[in-house]
Amino acid sequence: MKTTPLVVHLIYKLDFGGLETLLVDSVNRMPVDKYRHAIICLTDYTEFSKKITRPDVKIFALNKPPGLGLETHLNIWKLLRRLRPSILHTYNLSAIEYALAASLAGVPVRVHAEHGRDATDPEGKNWKHNLLRRSLIPLIDYFVPVSADLQRWLSQAIRVPAAKNKLIQNGVDTKKFRPATTNVGALHGRHFPENCFVIGTVGRIQDVKNHRALIDAFIQLRALLPQHKETLRLAIIGDGPLLPALRACVADAGLNEYVWLPGARDDIAQIMQTFSLFAMSSIAEGTPVVLLEAMATGLAVVASKVGGIPELVIAGATGSLVDAYAMQTFDARAFAMAISAYVQAPELLLQHGTAGRTRVEKIYSIEAMLASYMEMYDALLAAKTRH
Repeated sequence: MKTTPLVVHLIYKLDFGGLETLLVDSVNRMPVDKYRHAIICLTDYTEFSKKITRPDVKIFALNKPPGLGLETHLNIWKLLRRLRPSILHTYNLSAIEYALAASLAGVPVRVHAEHGRDATDPEGKNWKHNLLRRSLIPLIDYFVPVSADLQRWLSQAIRVPAAKNKLIQNGVDTKKFRPATTNVGALHGRHFPENCFVIGTVGRIQDVKNHRALIDAFIQLRALLPQHKETLRLAIIGDGPLLPALRACVADAGLNEYVWLPGARDDIAQIMQTFSLFAMSSIAEGTPVVLLEAMATGLAVVASKVGGIPELVIAGATGSLVDAYAMQTFDARAFAMAISAYVQAPELLLQHGTAGRTRVEKIYSIEAMLASYMEMYDALLAAKTRH
């Protein structure tokens, strides 16, 4: 009897985040008769893992210590020998080096996805990291960037051959993330009064997302629009290592009444429906899933012009892009001015939000993304079987 191929996903940590949401959606939605799945976490996993609804998915935590962790290579080799997967799918820099262990363990197909660059290397110029990626090209069947920006970088900086450089756009569930169809004031998830203009963002509270800069922009916005000062609100949803420091920053600025930092939530789709506008002040991004979710919700977007964001947000049509990183310093005033245009011309919110929703439906559906991944898996397995 034919065995359904097993895909092992290797990730640093299974926790709240865009990449992790994408992984969980892919595992849950891929037809059970096509592929089985297991997830290896280099460190560990959190309550977020309960979002996996398939009962046959096993999750392994290796509790890798900081640093090289040479023993982890041996542990992954042993685990892969036991699981006998058909495919190893690694994600981002932290996982790519284990392609060697997978090769030695006899895993036939090895795929590596790049979802974005680190805050310490937003332009992908770290020569040690790039040398590591380049040295592993012979062991990896496909590099999978999630944006054209990352695809160009893999080609030019890492020198990944075109035949191994396969762009697959991220996708979102447009049925789950959709514009509000009821009275916003009665919506589950509303935190602020109905008459408020809520600038919202969702993401892991870590340095690459640059939430501190968004708070600075909010302070600038209140100064720019004193007539709206009492109705402007900021919601930053998510957990992460910098959350305590961010809460302290808000308290020190006397903004506890105006800025909401609830931590991780499991009702993101409902909360997004209570936002007036979505903001993203990231230092680096691939194709941010949460930005697609916001657009699917019908929200206009103000975002920093970095990474793959300009491929998603059409300036003047679905939102505004801000050159916020001149001389490596965040321009909070420029970001605040972009938001102020929507506060003062609310008709743009509906116009740009509707256009964003249409764009996601046409290009960034989760069905198209899953079809692309399964097509890639199928082709690679067929080629290895013939070989």
